[in-house]
Amino acid sequence: MNSKKNKLIVIFLLLYPLVISAQNFTLPLWKNNIPNLNNLNTKEQYTNQHYYIVTNPEIAVYLPSKWNNTHQAVLVIPGGGYHAIAYTWEGTDVAKWLNANGIVAVVLKYRLPNDTLVNKIRYKSPLLDASRAIRMIRANAEKWDIDKNNIGVMGFSAGGHLASTLGTHFNKEKNRIDKIDSLSSRPDFMVLVYPVISMDSEYTHKGSKNNLLGKSPSKELCKYYSNEKQVTAETPPTFLVAASDDGVVPVENSILFYEALRKKGIDTEMHIYQKGGHGFSLANKQVPLGSWKDRCLDWLKNYK
Repeated sequence: MNSKKNKLIVIFLLLYPLVISAQNFTLPLWKNNIPNLNNLNTKEQYTNQHYYIVTNPEIAVYLPSKWNNTHQAVLVIPGGGYHAIAYTWEGTDVAKWLNANGIVAVVLKYRLPNDTLVNKIRYKSPLLDASRAIRMIRANAEKWDIDKNNIGVMGFSAGGHLASTLGTHFNKEKNRIDKIDSLSSRPDFMVLVYPVISMDSEYTHKGSKNNLLGKSPSKELCKYYSNEKQVTAETPPTFLVAASDDGVVPVENSILFYEALRKKGIDTEMHIYQKGGHGFSLANKQVPLGSWKDRCLDWLKNYK
């Protein structure tokens, strides 16, 4: 009897790490009837850890172990100037860091607006995909052990523009495919890392602007996607981080958004580092820049 018991204990100990380990899987945003999709037959392009063409928008879900789960979720939106998606550097690597801290992380693979073969109206697809992703997280909140009122978004560079667009333009799109689309797309909080915010020619990242809106957008369209001009009392609490020496996306993007949030009475916290440039992601090898992650985790626990 003792021998059998001991064998069961050994088997349990061998399997235990598998039982408590985190899980990850991917889900399509839509099974069919993808809105604003022009050409489903276009082949996706993924090279050197970047997506350049996306026809099948999806989310990669990273669930922490049951014992570490904080019941908080973050939609991670990688950047790439709306020309590419830095899927590992600003996506899956970030998701693993969040996961290690007990946060459900969901990486968005979104359609790129510069591809006119894929999109009917170029600038609509990214926001449609981001909105759908937030709604899918809400729809699965109970299943994934998430507080449905503690679901936010984290965006990097042009992904920061998409994240801030989600936070200032939520629930505006009229697309309704199924019950999931009836849920709110408003994020409960935002984390914006060296974000593109403005389409104002003085401050914007020209590549992101051209890829999203085209080379000759109207003044109305530029204003609509200048998110510092779209802040309302309903805009979520926001954490901002950037570097003063960013030579790609001027730090004024973060400052303008911070000031707009303050004027509307939105709780916000901003960290501007002296050095760091652009695209530093987790900044694991940079001191003190890498400390932004600790500041962010502290804020995520106390933003409410």
